[in-house]
Amino acid sequence: MEKFICIHGHFYQPPRENPWLEEVEFQDSASPYHDWNERITAECYAPNTCARMLDGEGRIQKIVNNYSKISFNFGPTLLAWMKEKEPDVHDAIVAADQLSQQNFSGHGSALAQVYNHMILPLGNRRDKYTQVLWGIEDFQHRFGRKPEGMWLAETAADTETLEVLAEQGIKFTILSPYQASRAREIGARNWRDVDGARIDPTRAYLIKLPSRRSISVFFYDGPISQGVAFERLLTSGEKFATRLLGAFSDRANRDQLVNIATDGETYGHHHKHGEMALAYALQFIENNKFARLTNYAEFLETHPPTHEVQIHEKSAWSCSHGVGRWMADCGCNSGGRAGWNQGWRAPLREALDWLRDQITPLFEAKGAELLKNPWGARDAYVQVILDRHHANVDKFLTEQANHELNETEKVQVLKLMELQRHAMLMYTSCGWFFDEISGIETVQVIQYAAQVIQLAQEVFHEDLEPTFTGLLAKAKSNIPDHQDGACIYTKFVKPAMIEWNKVVAHYAVSSIFRPYSANPKIFMRSFEQEHREDFSVGKAKLAIGRTKVTHEVTHESAHLSYAVIYLGEHNLAGGVQPAQAQEDYELLKKELEEAFQRADFPEVIRRIDHHFHGSNYSLKSLFKDEQKKVLYQILSSTREDLENRYRLITERYAPLMHFLTDLRADLPLALQTAADFILQIDITRGFSAEDVDLEKLRKLCAEGKARDVNVFDEDLCYTIKNRLENMMRDFAANPENMSLLRTMEGLTDIVRTAPLDLNLWRVQNLYYEMLQLAVPKFRAAATQGDVISKDWMNLFLSLGDHLAFEVNPLEA
Repeated sequence: MEKFICIHGHFYQPPRENPWLEEVEFQDSASPYHDWNERITAECYAPNTCARMLDGEGRIQKIVNNYSKISFNFGPTLLAWMKEKEPDVHDAIVAADQLSQQNFSGHGSALAQVYNHMILPLGNRRDKYTQVLWGIEDFQHRFGRKPEGMWLAETAADTETLEVLAEQGIKFTILSPYQASRAREIGARNWRDVDGARIDPTRAYLIKLPSRRSISVFFYDGPISQGVAFERLLTSGEKFATRLLGAFSDRANRDQLVNIATDGETYGHHHKHGEMALAYALQFIENNKFARLTNYAEFLETHPPTHEVQIHEKSAWSCSHGVGRWMADCGCNSGGRAGWNQGWRAPLREALDWLRDQITPLFEAKGAELLKNPWGARDAYVQVILDRHHANVDKFLTEQANHELNETEKVQVLKLMELQRHAMLMYTSCGWFFDEISGIETVQVIQYAAQVIQLAQEVFHEDLEPTFTGLLAKAKSNIPDHQDGACIYTKFVKPAMIEWNKVVAHYAVSSIFRPYSANPKIFMRSFEQEHREDFSVGKAKLAIGRTKVTHEVTHESAHLSYAVIYLGEHNLAGGVQPAQAQEDYELLKKELEEAFQRADFPEVIRRIDHHFHGSNYSLKSLFKDEQKKVLYQILSSTREDLENRYRLITERYAPLMHFLTDLRADLPLALQTAADFILQIDITRGFSAEDVDLEKLRKLCAEGKARDVNVFDEDLCYTIKNRLENMMRDFAANPENMSLLRTMEGLTDIVRTAPLDLNLWRVQNLYYEMLQLAVPKFRAAATQGDVISKDWMNLFLSLGDHLAFEVNPLEA
């Protein structure tokens, strides 16, 4: 009997992009990171590409890529974000799949996933097909091979879903043991009831489908998966490994597979350092030959199913009521407040289903005018999503059109495709998973629906919004102020909707505070400056211009004119409208310039209001990220004034504060606040300075540690982390820079003794790479007596010591 172990991680985050910007905007709750994708990447996705293996004293011995030894899937929408924002992590995940093929007999460990995490049993067959097809195409685009297995969102399955998987060549999927209904040996007559997770999860099973196709399934070990996710099993890698090994049965006279499946975020995000426990468990099992690591595809090839199984229709892994969590108030929730209910789930789904069904005949009719096969074009559109370069878009249009399209028709086709893309995105499962309809995940899916409504108005000239919001009104919020889905649509969705004027207003307002190139690209819109004039009087600024804007997704264009006046601080007014006739534009310029040069700013504002017919834009018109930057710039003088006042207080009462500290007496709150504020500013500046004063910084950090004050917060840690990462990148590019090495050695010596919770995985990764690449050269020169190389080695080894590396072997 041979023992096999397979650990599967389902790595996924819902798409968070603003549907009109195609960008993830700043999320306060993820601070100090920009957004939750970035934060979870830093805490989980990236660390698993470079998990630390420690010695008995907690020093780093080596760094390994966990993905190459486990089974995993990543959401396509998450990987699309990662490819743009964290390309190194994206590429390391792809590389791990290639390495896993060497580890597992040519079978890669990556599985595909249905495209945007739609609960397929609740979708129609057409959406099921496209979700699977897009998932496969995205996988092939990234990993360079066809997927053998596919992860179903929430493992939600029914017969039709499995038929679609099998039809498209998927060999297997992974399900919860609670989804199994009955099983039997292939060829046997009688079925055995395995309801209630009584299925044996140590083998593969076959599901025979009505179409005469079949698909294999693996049922993960429920108790161990539960232990990993919720019972702190990852506090010890050896404990984790022992629990896995304990699942083998000595009574079974056959090869066995112990396999578990959890959210991948368990390893590092939900459980800090979970990736290290995973890495240790894998090494512990392999080195001691307790079992053989494998992935599902390799095991399936050598151990084809000997038993068949039937599953509960419309069942999933995180709902004991089938798929009720995504359609009803079934009782499943995430532990929300007492008295809350999820009665909003059913009317939300009914509203979205109504919207989908309303646009279907409209799409088919309009699509038939332009396309050979509208639904076939939707399936093929994934190739455009993966590559939006104009040549690829033109190729798609040429292949799908039923005649040579003019420019207007091309825009219509692309809008039809985007309408269908958002009609699927609005079914992303997270919209129903949590407790309250006003939560960010549910607002996100309603925003996708609003984009569908907007596109339908533009393409079909049908206003679907009134009926849709009427249906949403039946979805009652648990929060009285939010009332219902219609109120939430008005409060949180409508303000996010973007039209041409709002995009140009953002461009015009932000251009007052930052220079743009002649033809900038902002949020999937390209701007072609047709005319612009800037004026200034003292601190006041005036900008007047005309621009052509082109949507990079739909290729639609518009010409607009704008005028913005800025009077300092937060005082700004502007107007935007479709470009007027040249003589009207010249009159606008003349009147605004004359009034501005006279410093008659109220008249400028009145003229803007007159020419732009009451169109009124301000700093509130900026999208979140730019607004945050501009406000930071505006508040610079305020911050400087506050700092001067707090510094004066701190310096004036310094003797008193020292005296009180010596007596171990509490400082008055006002003095404590002022002193902490100044200390944190000084420490932050010390770490950020171009020429770091190590001794001064060391004293400041020592003071903060001795006073045990709250200055070493997340924001400071984030600043230090970024500075060290940038320095390490520069050093890796130029290892001969002794000054930089000396500064890094000093900084890391300071941070290792300060009460800082730093995520230095990037810094440690670069150091680890230099151990292999740069050290041999300098060690050889040092051995032959080169003094500079010897100094370099001593500093580099000391840096490694501060970064928690086991460096003694290098000294030998």
